[in-house]
Amino acid sequence: MRAVIQRVSRASVTIGGNVKASIGEGYLILLGVCEEDTTEDVDWLVRKVIGLRVFNDAEGVMNRSIMEVGGEILVISQFTLFASYKKGNRPSWLRAARHEISVPLYEAFCANLSEALGKPVGTGEFGADMKVELLNDGPVTICMDTKNKE
Repeated sequence: MRAVIQRVSRASVTIGGNVKASIGEGYLILLGVCEEDTTEDVDWLVRKVIGLRVFNDAEGVMNRSIMEVGGEILVISQFTLFASYKKGNRPSWLRAARHEISVPLYEAFCANLSEALGKPVGTGEFGADMKVELLNDGPVTICMDTKNKE
């Protein structure tokens, strides 16, 4: 799994002209699933996201987690995170998981993240044409890959 985690002041996702989900302070997470991913990847990534300390403490140092600031999370499926661009200029999506793999893992990630956070996690709609808006705070952007844990 690959995740792009952005600390935001606010974020929203719109589908067909209607806002599907919106959040205030927290994370906008773009999540890509590849063919080799399993529930172990889900569990590892949820722990890392919940424990990530990128919110400012009283001294202005990034030392607080999403739990400590009471933040919200919006998760958007993003198969393009597995684009291969080695040949030519048109990306290949061969590494991105098929729907029968990616949908259950995406849903498990969102459900487990919601449980760990103790509140609902906002989502987009898998496979939909989504318009995502965000105000990146910092900017702070962290990329994680469950196949590169070191």
